[in-house]
Amino acid sequence: MGKIEILKKRSEILKAVREFFFDQGFFEVETQIRSPQALPEANIELFKSENNYLQSSPEQYMKRLLASGSGDIFQINKAFRKNERGYLHLPEFTMLEWYRVGGDYLDLMKDCQALVFYILKKVDLPKSIKKYFLDAKWENLTLAQAFAKFTQSDSKKASKEGEFDFILVDQIEPNLGQNQPCFLIDYPIEQASLAKAKKTDSGLAERFELYVKGIELANGFSELLESEIQRERFCKERSHSKALLEMPMPEAFLKDIAKITKASGIALGLDRLVMVLLELKSIDQVVAFTPEDL
Repeated sequence: MGKIEILKKRSEILKAVREFFFDQGFFEVETQIRSPQALPEANIELFKSENNYLQSSPEQYMKRLLASGSGDIFQINKAFRKNERGYLHLPEFTMLEWYRVGGDYLDLMKDCQALVFYILKKVDLPKSIKKYFLDAKWENLTLAQAFAKFTQSDSKKASKEGEFDFILVDQIEPNLGQNQPCFLIDYPIEQASLAKAKKTDSGLAERFELYVKGIELANGFSELLESEIQRERFCKERSHSKALLEMPMPEAFLKDIAKITKASGIALGLDRLVMVLLELKSIDQVVAFTPEDL
């Protein structure tokens, strides 16, 4: 399949994505790309744009819309993350983000499955990829189960000792979703700074990631909506990065989230989704131009 044919198929997939959310009663929003501050996440390096930052996610402004009474919303947007380049990574990429008022992370997992099924119904895609998504039951695997199955370590211990990301990427991720889509769920609370803690175990967060054939497609969670707890977590994130310490705390965000009773939100990489659905080998194949082409 040539570049233009891939881009046309990408267009069909994005059209189906929008139709799905409109059919679900969501409305599409558009928030600014530049902001004087970002939500502090130590593992993300931001691009500066004059006295602003390019967004790594539209999360802070979409949640502020929730606080204003928007109801269920979605957005397809450009996101920017510095020093991220590889066959699955671009420094500028396309993200789908959506939020459910009154929902939790279990609702988002249902959304993911329904969205993929809708795309498969609307877009002509390879029979093998349809079989992969439709024929097998989607798997739920806790982080504790994944660490026990694929490593010699423990998820909570690895998180506290700073080895979590390395073990996850090196030993666990390549095994996930090989035979059927896999939801990796219930992360250590230290690995989910914006997520709500589980009622049954305050050391775990109501967070999941969706994996397909070893590729992470989406990251979702039940939203933490307690301002003071969120501030404490942001302070911990800022302590790991000089750049974050130099950036203003997102005070308007912290004030607004307290107005939301209950919500859940998720970010899904659309470039990766197109890559997976078309059974391609690199994210470079599904964008019009790579950074090296410019």
